[in-house]
Amino acid sequence: MSKITFSSKEIKILQKNPNVHRVSSLAITYTDDFKNKFMDEYLAGKLPRQIFEENGFDINILGIKRIEQSAHRWKKAYEKNGLIGLSDARKTASGRPLKRELTQAEIIERQEARIKLLEGQVELLKKLETTERRLRSKSQNLETNNIFQLIHETIEQNQFKRMTRYFCDLLGVSRSGYYSYLKAADSRFEREQKDLEAKEIIMKAFNRRGYKKGSRSIKMILNNEYDFEISRKKIQRIMNKYEIICPHRKANPYKKIAKATKEHQVVSNKLNREFKQGIPGKVLLTDITYLPYNGKDMAYLSAIKDASTNELLAYHVSDRITLDIATKTIDKLMKNKKINLHSKAFIHSDQGSHYTSPKYQKLLKKHKLGQSMSRRGNCWDNAPMESFFGHLKDEVNYQSCKSLEELKAKINHYMVYYNNYRYQWNLKKMTPIQYRNHLLAS
Repeated sequence: MSKITFSSKEIKILQKNPNVHRVSSLAITYTDDFKNKFMDEYLAGKLPRQIFEENGFDINILGIKRIEQSAHRWKKAYEKNGLIGLSDARKTASGRPLKRELTQAEIIERQEARIKLLEGQVELLKKLETTERRLRSKSQNLETNNIFQLIHETIEQNQFKRMTRYFCDLLGVSRSGYYSYLKAADSRFEREQKDLEAKEIIMKAFNRRGYKKGSRSIKMILNNEYDFEISRKKIQRIMNKYEIICPHRKANPYKKIAKATKEHQVVSNKLNREFKQGIPGKVLLTDITYLPYNGKDMAYLSAIKDASTNELLAYHVSDRITLDIATKTIDKLMKNKKINLHSKAFIHSDQGSHYTSPKYQKLLKKHKLGQSMSRRGNCWDNAPMESFFGHLKDEVNYQSCKSLEELKAKINHYMVYYNNYRYQWNLKKMTPIQYRNHLLAS
């Protein structure tokens, strides 16, 4: 207790302060709310004198020594017992010890007050224990900012307004970092609004023409069709933040349907992975893939792709994997009046039985098309074709089709989209048709 006494005038001034519970000439008792508020602001970095002044106290009346003593006493009590330690134990006592014996009514009143206080403490501890378990569980593998948000929500929802230090220590984060997080709420809100605006424009490109896309395709669509400039890193960040998931390439389990018979002939690999020769209509890649649909049915897709432009030149869908699927694809290629084949055009494929068939090879000679084959068991020799089938299976929901006609309609729609609207990073961010015209013009 400070030796400084209060005059009657000073007592009246102090009594008007709502943070004072009672005051006499020798002592002053502060409200529990003020002590809790003091500890909260003190732990946030404010000086004791500043806190008292901001709450309406005249430093000249109280004296620096009394303020420092109070701060030291409250800090010690808070470190020992937390929020409960700041409660005024003198509320259940008269201040000075009584020399007379208590009456029966006084004894009952004091016991009831003590019971009520103990019950409140037990309830607080139960609530605190439940909250502690929940916080520990939810904070696993969270980033620091998310832990700060979790602490803030817990304090606001459960009214643990003086438990900041306890929760920060519990979850292993700094109090200063937590308070900095709260101060930056406005700037975070502003960043969130900008991210939501970016998300909205990204989603337009993501769902453009009904096919989901990755960050590269999204960037090219935004640049070409929306005249909107945004970095690919930002697109990736927004997609990760809002869990915008693009289909991922699946492993291709396609197996050879049959071994070549003796009358089937394998030709040499004249391509040697030189896919991009810059000449439209010269290097033609072909392959067959399976398309399961309707739960139990199976269809097959044969396609021919221009290696230089990635344009799909011809394709055929069938529910049978006979030789006809390959020969009909060649027939469709030759009937396509929109393309001009190079005088040295050749078909490159794997060593499947369709392509080693004498009938197929005779058909190529009839149309003056050369032939090349990948090395045995080496899918990289025909990688662009495998890549196309992978994209198609990722982006087309073919398995939900109920009939072969519905499946063919979906494949037709995708082929138009792929050739005319699907921008590709390695084609100078053009579509296959645009890139073909670019090569022809140059």
